[in-house]
This record gives sequence, C-alpha cells and structure tokens, in this order.
Amino acid sequence: MFAAESHTSRHFIAIVTMACLCVLLGGPSYAAGAESLIIAGATYYEPGVSGLGWAWTDADHLELNGYAGEAIGADGDLVLTLAGQNSVTESHAPNADITLCGMEVWGSLTLRGTGALTATGSQCGIHVSQALVVDGCTVDARADGADVTDEVVAGVIAGDMAVRGGGRVVAAGAGSGAGVRTYGVYLQDAGLGDGEGAAGCRLSVDASWLDATGADGGVACTGGSLVSTRFVTPDGGAFGAGGVVDAAGTVATHVVVEPDVATPPAGETDRGEVTGDSAEKSPTDANPAAGEPATGPSANPAPKPAAAPTKTTTTVTKTTVAKTAKPKAATATTAALPKTGDNNWIVASFTFFLLGTTLLAAAYRC
Repeated sequence: MFAAESHTSRHFIAIVTMACLCVLLGGPSYAAGAESLIIAGATYYEPGVSGLGWAWTDADHLELNGYAGEAIGADGDLVLTLAGQNSVTESHAPNADITLCGMEVWGSLTLRGTGALTATGSQCGIHVSQALVVDGCTVDARADGADVTDEVVAGVIAGDMAVRGGGRVVAAGAGSGAGVRTYGVYLQDAGLGDGEGAAGCRLSVDASWLDATGADGGVACTGGSLVSTRFVTPDGGAFGAGGVVDAAGTVATHVVVEPDVATPPAGETDRGEVTGDSAEKSPTDANPAAGEPATGPSANPAPKPAAAPTKTTTTVTKTTVAKTAKPKAATATTAALPKTGDNNWIVASFTFFLLGTTLLAAAYRC
C-alpha cells in the first residue's frame, strides 16, 4: 500500500515538474513582439518573410534597406533597423488597416541603424501607441492634415519619445480643417495611466537633434529632460505644463534642440540628409536637425549662449487623440533599447532545466 502511494507520488511530482519545465522552456515563443505586420499592401502573421527593401526577421524585428512604399503597421512591439534611405507613405487602399499614417505601431517602436526614414500621412507621419525611441538614425515625419477635421495632426504621435545616440528627428504637422490642432510632436497618455502623474507624455533628448513645428505647438508633452543638449529655439526655452515654452512662458510653435557642443559626441558622425519637402522649412531649419545636407561637424552652427536647461517634471490634464483605427489595451512601457528578453530566457530555461532534473532525481530516490 505504502509502496503504491509512494510510486504514485513520484509520478505526480514528475508530471508536475515536467509541466512546469515545458511552460518555462516554452517562454521565448511567447516573448513580446508584433503579432502581425502590414507592409507593401499585405498583412503577415508570421516572421521570416521579406520583399523589396524589407525583411521581417523575427516577431519584434523588421529591417528596411531602400524600402519605398505604402504604410507599415505592426500589432505589438517592434524594433526597426534602418539602412540607406527609406520612405513610407499613407495607404489610400479602401481596405487598408492604416489609413491616416505612414507608420502605425500598436505597442512600442525603436528606430535604430545608420539609415534614414521619411514617413508621411494625413494625420501623422508616425503613430506609436506607447514608447517611441529614435536611436542614432535619421527620421523625417510629416502630416499635412488633408481631409482631417476635429483631430490632432502631428508629425509624431506617441506615448513617450526618446531621441538618443546622435539621432536626428524632424517632425511637422499642418492642416486647416475645422477643429484641427497641429503639432510637430504630440505625446499623449493613450491609456498608459489615469489622472495626474500618469505615465507617458514625456520627451527625452540625449546628445541628439530634434526639430519640431506645429501651429499649436512644436512639442506637446507634460514634461521632459535634456542631456548634453540645449534648446536653440525658442530662445530661453524650457519644458512648461503642456509643452516647450519660451522665456515668457508662451508655447513655442517651433522647437529646435541640438547638442550643447559644436561637434557631435565621440563616435558620432554626420548621418546624411533627411529627405522631405524643403519648401515647408523656414530658414531657421537649416541645421542638422532639419535634415539639410551637412558637410561635417564644422557645419553645425556655433553654440549660442543660453541658460542651462532645467530638468523639470510637470503635469497637465491629458488630451487624447481620437486615433481609434485599431483599439488596443496598452500597458505602461518605458523607452528602451531593443529587447534582450530572449537571451534572458535561454539562461533562465537552462537553470530551470537543471532544477527540474534535480527534482526528478530526488523524487525517484524517495
């Protein structure tokens, strides 16, 4: 009797242990990433596909090299590596899931690499429901407000935004429709939190360039930080309650952020021209952030004397953009470099495998 019960207990322990190991070892297959990808007018549900100028290598990684075509969309987090000049344009197909943006990601998006991306659309050039990171690459995002009414129009619409690693961003929003408000960069709560102090709506620029223009504000956010950078425009700029303001506290319609040294940080070089309609740029846009051709570090304008940027955190009542083409349940996410979760899972899986083997051996000895 006792022997039978002991034998049954050993089998029970073995079954439970193996079940746990299967779940844990299967973890990497459920790692965060895009559940689907829309590109070049088609929808894909599994990585390992490619086309002219693009390759979806795994769930959370897309590569562009000379891609020029219709809008790109991702249902989930995505890391996009850029090589060469690339462009995405709002799709006008009647059955397209992306109708108002050049790029739309329902999750977090990291743009990296040595290449450039131009994104254009009616409501926004780039829309990211959570965090957008521009790491070392060149981005030109523009929205013209065509046929848009009672909405926010912006070059970039996101929850948070970080520009680092010598990244260069130009963002512009325009439009004359009824009830349209235009921004260069518009950071919204997008369900990341409730009430004051909620996550999201923050801008971070670290030793990089940003040029943002919109009639209602160059940058709309509730707070931000500058690291090794400074406001060139507006003069005496600072983060206000709802965006960047000038020395008088007035919201700035044109915001330019540049590194606080005459040359880029060590290891950074000029990354080339940001393509786009130069007719929309004012003379003050003739700087690296505005995407004009540069001949080298010496082409950057000499730093102007300016008060050291004060890092502040402020809050206001959030305004949500009515961008509801594909509702998603969002979770709080911080701007981060490409995920390394798979590597961590490998180590964890191996550890749990050894633990499971030990438990099995102990169970059979009982």
